[in-house]
Amino acid sequence: MKRYLLPLILIVALVLVVTNTSKGKMVTNHVKGIVKDVVTKPNYINSKGDSISSRVSIPEGYKRTEYRSGSFQEYLRHYPLKPYGSKIINYDDSEYFAQHWREAILEVPVPSNGLQQCADALMRIRSEYLWEQNRKDEIGFNFTSGHYCSWRKYAQGYRPKINGNKVTFHKTASPNGSKANFYKYLNLIYTYAGTLSMHNELQKVLVKDIRIGDMLVKPGSPGHIEIIVDEIINDQGDKMYLLAQGNTPAQNVCLLKNFEDTTISPWYRFDENQPVYTPSYYFEKAQFIRFK
Repeated sequence: MKRYLLPLILIVALVLVVTNTSKGKMVTNHVKGIVKDVVTKPNYINSKGDSISSRVSIPEGYKRTEYRSGSFQEYLRHYPLKPYGSKIINYDDSEYFAQHWREAILEVPVPSNGLQQCADALMRIRSEYLWEQNRKDEIGFNFTSGHYCSWRKYAQGYRPKINGNKVTFHKTASPNGSKANFYKYLNLIYTYAGTLSMHNELQKVLVKDIRIGDMLVKPGSPGHIEIIVDEIINDQGDKMYLLAQGNTPAQNVCLLKNFEDTTISPWYRFDENQPVYTPSYYFEKAQFIRFK
């Protein structure tokens, strides 16, 4: 009896399809629609966008938070991007192995000396913003030893003399406020500052208070750090954010996908003291710091 069961089912199905063509078409289309809804995820990427705000669209019900014109937040939100599909390139012109991590590449040059790693790239972005805003006297960072090294003193010709954890500054060079000398200063910062010094120096921020420009950090040697580059909010006050990172080896700064919640990727949500999974790093808790 069993050997006749399958042919019988097929015959009945065929009769139903033939006698109810229009209904069959509706059923078929409905099934296809269900399948499409299941497998299709929202796409928030505009391949023609040339900045963070124009490349990444926002989910329904959200809007971008407002910041004043000229602020660091607006500077990051409108940061220029390389053309869609650009790859993550290391300092030595080789391709990084994990191209699938990135949603976009920021227009942050990568020096060939290999110094500009994760924390360094973010210090560069902050310093270039202050430079463009004619706030050069605010450019400065602590070394891991805790000693403050400012661009203003470096431009005046002062250089550090480092002996273990002891640092003293001496005027050993001619004054030079050029942009080329500014990048020499940044190379010095890259050498003696990092995630640990930034964590120790900068203000800690609770998740409920974070904003664009705040940085998700795990201090250490090595540690890791990523920066919020956009922020959106809905009518209930729920917020989501975009993250960008430099990395080791020194490479392009990229906008990160969200592999943990692909339904909102590349947007992220954070909860106080809860872990954060990003493509390149697992943060044991959502710990943020803020530039001065």
